[in-house]
Amino acid sequence: MPEFQQQRNAEHALYAEEMDAPLPTTLNPKTRYAYFSTIAKGGKSLIKSCRDLHLRRTVCYKTLRPEFIDDPIENKRLLREARISAALQHPNTMPTYELGRDNRGNLYFTMKLVHGYTLREVLEYRERYDLTQLMDVLVQVAQALGYAHSMGVLHRDIKPDNILIGPYGEVLLLDWGLAKVWHQGALRADDEDNEEAEGDPGMTGEGKLQGTVMYMSPEQIARDPGIGFSSDVYSLGALLYETLTGTTPFQGDVVHKLLDQIRDDIPPDPRSVCKHPIPDVLAELAMQCLQKDPNDRPESADRMVRVLRDDWLKD
Repeated sequence: MPEFQQQRNAEHALYAEEMDAPLPTTLNPKTRYAYFSTIAKGGKSLIKSCRDLHLRRTVCYKTLRPEFIDDPIENKRLLREARISAALQHPNTMPTYELGRDNRGNLYFTMKLVHGYTLREVLEYRERYDLTQLMDVLVQVAQALGYAHSMGVLHRDIKPDNILIGPYGEVLLLDWGLAKVWHQGALRADDEDNEEAEGDPGMTGEGKLQGTVMYMSPEQIARDPGIGFSSDVYSLGALLYETLTGTTPFQGDVVHKLLDQIRDDIPPDPRSVCKHPIPDVLAELAMQCLQKDPNDRPESADRMVRVLRDDWLKD
């Protein structure tokens, strides 16, 4: 018996019997997936793990919750999310495998299943991590955003919960369910810019805003039809601020007060908040990203990559 065979995890190991199993001559797509197990519930969606019987692997399976299964708007959004996720083929986005309908005609799509930790979980124990490690995570998020922006996609829901760090150091930007794309040959707004946000404190039903309030840009709060990619730059800046200090730029449990702070107030400089020294370059980058005027922020996510990856180490 080869030595490696004694070391591999039996649960995830590959065996010849599985890999050489014959594929039926006639394939029934409605019986392709089996052994479902719910692993997460969103406000309107269900995420499950299941076995792909054709390819003999375990995958992630996303569909709508039963109460939204017949909602035409939610079906349109799920369809858009699946196609955007599939079109964004980048090392820091989640690979999408298939879009289809189950045996009841309900939409689903499948993705790579990654076991890991969200950045939210990592930040709960941020003192265990070197700043270089944390900045490497943000570099990869910024790379994913730069790529998405080059493809005409605005994420609109950048937050620690939507960043997954896998067991091999991979960093994946998740959940393109609130992503915005523009109509071809026009700059008119989406039909879906008035979706109600979902989540924990920091979420709002006021004005039916998109995204998580703690990380939303002023123009996102204002439902500005001219919103652009600099909104994601703001959100990434809020993430950088939290990574540096352990706290979000603005805090509060009362939604309307939090919204007022984001619209009108300047957050304290990270260097005045954190008890540990923070490199000047990173503190200044965070504050620049959080400018109210989009024109005063870094011009792109790619520009942030250069600072996060190299410039601060020279500080």
